[in-house]
Amino acid sequence: MRKEVVLITGANGEIGHGLIVHLGARSDIQIAAMDIDPLDESLRPYCHEVIQGDILDTMLLGRLVSEFEIRTIYHLASILSTRAEYNPEAAHRVNVEGTLNLLRLAVEQSHWQGRAVKFLYPSSIAAYGFPDLKAKAAAGRVKEDEWLNPATMYGCNKLYCEHLGRYYALHYRQLAKDRRSDCVDFRCLRFPGLISAVTVPTGGTSDYGPEMLHHAAQGLPYTCFVRPDSRLPFMAMPDAVKALVELWAAPRERLSRLVYNVTSFSPTAEEILRMVKDALPGAQVAFEPHPQRQSIVDSWPADVDDLAARDDWDWQPDYDQDRAFGEYLIPTIAKRYGAAV
Repeated sequence: MRKEVVLITGANGEIGHGLIVHLGARSDIQIAAMDIDPLDESLRPYCHEVIQGDILDTMLLGRLVSEFEIRTIYHLASILSTRAEYNPEAAHRVNVEGTLNLLRLAVEQSHWQGRAVKFLYPSSIAAYGFPDLKAKAAAGRVKEDEWLNPATMYGCNKLYCEHLGRYYALHYRQLAKDRRSDCVDFRCLRFPGLISAVTVPTGGTSDYGPEMLHHAAQGLPYTCFVRPDSRLPFMAMPDAVKALVELWAAPRERLSRLVYNVTSFSPTAEEILRMVKDALPGAQVAFEPHPQRQSIVDSWPADVDDLAARDDWDWQPDYDQDRAFGEYLIPTIAKRYGAAV
């Protein structure tokens, strides 16, 4: 018999860590974790199956179709914004072709099972794009269908994959006589910058916040690559996991759209530094904006409107700015490095 599992790609990533620990605590879910690298040993006890492999390997994905009954796919694997700018062609292959491969896998699974497969996809505020700071300031909180002019390969990839998900959910093979319109139940979250206390930042464009904390807790100086007044929306990682699971659980009939904004708080880089210094007075941070990375941050919204998520599936973050830093980030990261707070 084929094993009934929830497939999580990109399992070693920041979201993957939190999601696997959360879902692994449930007795009604069996996790198949997939990553191109060996899975973090701390995650293995939560997983029913561990698959080391590439989402571009169509032979491997074909084997998954025959071995597992996949009810839900959390497709977290991607090349993030900063790295994608150094190798945009590789980013397109992984972020777009890899997503297309997983959507095809969902269709094949749906044909086996005779029902739609849920496909949870994390998108990003990188899907947005402002031409200048004046337009950004005038826009205020940005809704899902506004200012979709991404300035990065990562943002282009994410926005296109949102459209791919919409196509597979609503229009797949629409001219075929034997078409089915219920193969993929695509559900997407457009995340702000995510801050984890458990995993080390990986150099993403919004990672200046957590990088400040990690450096300060180790007593290391840090050079921040954006201006002090740079403002972006952020969310603590436990809320990102919560949002994914709540959107997965929401009844389809309550959902008015396929792509939802979610957010929690929107500090400036200077406000983040102030919170870090309040807890770790020895923090040494210098602001030396990197022109290209600053221009990317300037093209992203200072805040997003997540009213649709709040109305449709009762989204509400657990961590506001004070709680995120005071109860989650600062004490956990300080303990990691043995720093006194």
